[in-house]
Amino acid sequence: MPCPSETTKTAFLARILKQYGIVIALVLICIALSFFSPHFMTFGNLITVARQISLNGILAVGVTFVLLTGGVDLSLGSLVALTGVVAAGFAHPGDYPLFVPVIAGILAGLACGMVNGVVITQGKIAPFIVTLGMMTVARGLALVISGGKPVSNMSPAMTRLGGDLLGLPIPVLVLCGTAAVSWLFLKNVRLGRYIYAVGGNENAARAAGINVNAVKLFAYTICGAMAGLAGVILAARITTGQPNAGIAYELDAIAAVVIGGTSLSGGVGGVGGTLLGALLMGVINNGLDLLNVSSYYQQIVKGAIIVGAVLLDRKNAK
Repeated sequence: MPCPSETTKTAFLARILKQYGIVIALVLICIALSFFSPHFMTFGNLITVARQISLNGILAVGVTFVLLTGGVDLSLGSLVALTGVVAAGFAHPGDYPLFVPVIAGILAGLACGMVNGVVITQGKIAPFIVTLGMMTVARGLALVISGGKPVSNMSPAMTRLGGDLLGLPIPVLVLCGTAAVSWLFLKNVRLGRYIYAVGGNENAARAAGINVNAVKLFAYTICGAMAGLAGVILAARITTGQPNAGIAYELDAIAAVVIGGTSLSGGVGGVGGTLLGALLMGVINNGLDLLNVSSYYQQIVKGAIIVGAVLLDRKNAK
């Protein structure tokens, strides 16, 4: 029988690993990659990592709202394609000022997210089914609007959104801004606390007088708007609106959120952990690239990470 001091130490270590496990894993992976690849810790490569995770980070911040309510959104990748095509259609030189394509893309994503929320809350249909349907619809709309071809000839002002500002990538600055606002909202605004309440216990939240349907509708709408923002940034980066863009982006975003400690059951997690999850995935992908690991094996590693994160989430939920 273990002595009380050993039990206390074990409990303390378990608590530390649960709270800071992802930070410890991130540090250890960075140390290992620095040892195997001298280029990993260079400033240029770190900026590359930040740029690579920016889109996934924006999507992950958005879907954090949904997962905190106990829902899920599988339409993110298709929304990125649709909103990118919409934004690119308004971004031809001389047609409209910059804010028009940006707002058009965000509003397109917001509208799709709102449709998801309305059907889920009013139709009482499982989020998995609704967002799976929206994934197909949004992809189809992107193909119809673009005629199945990339929408090009974008204005220089639009394409600059995918570039740098004062030496820092604009997509990274956008990610930092959206993450900061989302973190403050979830922690300090009443509606943000309602999101945690709904995800923690929907029946108790309803009994406490919280409008559960309105909270869920808000979460899906914000998630759609974030997907629209990511679609605009992606279109600016690749200088075209691609109707086939964003394939499987939703899996990376959800994986980043779950790895960051947000429970699939809802009510637990936050934006800080989401950013760490996105950063961990970005570091692993970048490290595998530097080590010349085949992209085929990278898919296997990514899949294993996703399954491992879900298993850990289920273990912590018990």
